[in-house]
Amino acid sequence: MKNFPTLKILDLFRFLFERLDIDYPTLRRILQVKLTMDGRRPTTIMSQNMSGNKKKDSNQFLKSLWFYAFIGLTLIPILFFGDNFMFQMSLIFGVLMFLIMTAMISDFSSVLLDVRDQTVIGTRPVDRRTISAARAVHVTIYLFFLTAAIVAVPLIVGTVQYGILFGVLFVVTVFFSDLLIVALTALLYYIILKFFGGERLRDVINYVQIGLSITIVVGYQVLARAFEFAGLQVGFSPTWWNLLLPPVWFGAPFAVVLNGANGAYYYIFIALAILIPLIALWLYLSLLPTFEKNLLKLIDQTGPSKKKTFKGMERLASFITRSREEHAFYQFAGRMLKNERDLKLKIYPSLGFAMIFPFVFLYNSYSAGQSFEALTSGNSYLTIYASMMMVPGIVIMLQYSSKSKGSWIYHVTPIQNSGVIIKGTLKAFLLRLFAPVFVAISAIYTFLFGVRIIPDLIIVCLIALIYSVICFRILKGTLPFSEPFESAGQSDGWKTIPFALLIPVFWVVHFILTKVPFGTWAYLLVLALILPLIWNRGLKHSE
Repeated sequence: MKNFPTLKILDLFRFLFERLDIDYPTLRRILQVKLTMDGRRPTTIMSQNMSGNKKKDSNQFLKSLWFYAFIGLTLIPILFFGDNFMFQMSLIFGVLMFLIMTAMISDFSSVLLDVRDQTVIGTRPVDRRTISAARAVHVTIYLFFLTAAIVAVPLIVGTVQYGILFGVLFVVTVFFSDLLIVALTALLYYIILKFFGGERLRDVINYVQIGLSITIVVGYQVLARAFEFAGLQVGFSPTWWNLLLPPVWFGAPFAVVLNGANGAYYYIFIALAILIPLIALWLYLSLLPTFEKNLLKLIDQTGPSKKKTFKGMERLASFITRSREEHAFYQFAGRMLKNERDLKLKIYPSLGFAMIFPFVFLYNSYSAGQSFEALTSGNSYLTIYASMMMVPGIVIMLQYSSKSKGSWIYHVTPIQNSGVIIKGTLKAFLLRLFAPVFVAISAIYTFLFGVRIIPDLIIVCLIALIYSVICFRILKGTLPFSEPFESAGQSDGWKTIPFALLIPVFWVVHFILTKVPFGTWAYLLVLALILPLIWNRGLKHSE
């Protein structure tokens, strides 16, 4: 088993663990096994960039640190937003705490919630103190690497620019912010495990992972707009509600030491930055026995009660599926899209992007100086085409599954026409995932632009149906859910680019026809006529 450099450094502090009556050889062996297993676990960030031919024992977490380091580069411009350290450092710690906490929940959930400590190690003659120490050191190792990756370059730049005192303050405040993050994350898990079962906790983790991908994109939009105000003078007048903002706590020491700020609020902020992390950590350690006991709930595989299915949705599904075989595979694909967590992790962020991007483009049109009246009377409703950006990425992920070995069922079913499998899967995606997003955006757009755009919305919907068939050809005969996620290579992302470039083409054609008398209605009629033909012939190669 590999002797990690981290463990060699840990050996230097062996005497400290032995003074605490911890069995150090056992602790080291436990950590060695944990680190080896973690090296084989793909991270959320790297899950979209996994190569199908991974090297043996390739540590995906260490590879993901390059991505976090790249995100850390976005903190550097904030260091030069004038000389108001309260504003600069509060903003930096706001971004830093968000990144670390979401990463802790998304990628380190298996570290914080390792039930193997209870089911495997706990049943052996291993002291509980040693098990708890192994968990704590395990979390500390990964938190150190993650934090160092994000703050290393900003720390160096800030120290060179503002002096060694800035660097010392930065290291100390980052340390206390990490204490707060670990304690709050663990307490969040404790509360969820206290009142809910393991299945609900898995849902929360999954949704946070999805939110991580979505909020990074949204964060770039917000950060880009913040740069427009970089040249303005920034002032700060502390008020009582600032006490609720942890990033402000960690910005206060810089304001006092480097800006010479003075006042009761600043000293209260500094006290909170020190005391709250220590209190939260003490509370977590006090609840640790109960926390580890509640971890056993994660072993329970019993899911929540089944949700009621809307009869209207079932009737619509029966209407759009042409045969019993196609309807059966529609139901099968619907359950896969609903229940498989790995698949949801990879496709649900696209749903968030589809909801966000139309309004991002719409806001860009409004912020460009166009009045609201001119916006709602123009053709800006065509930004709804951005909702189709989800289609290529999701379609290509429909061929993967964590249970791909079950695809043998395709070959033993008495199905002579394999096209019904693809058609049923595609219709399940469109009705269960794309339709709710498109209907929600259409309702908002209709409220903003009026009922005059309803024919245009129908055109976009018909184009989306046609576009999905075109994109489905990416699979090139591969049956849905029949490939393991490990075989997803970086080339998959490149495959979607030609199909994504079709969206602006659809937009241009639609825009031109809105300028032609009766062009919209003629376009609508043509699309309605060719849609059945494309669905019947477009998937013929798979039949």
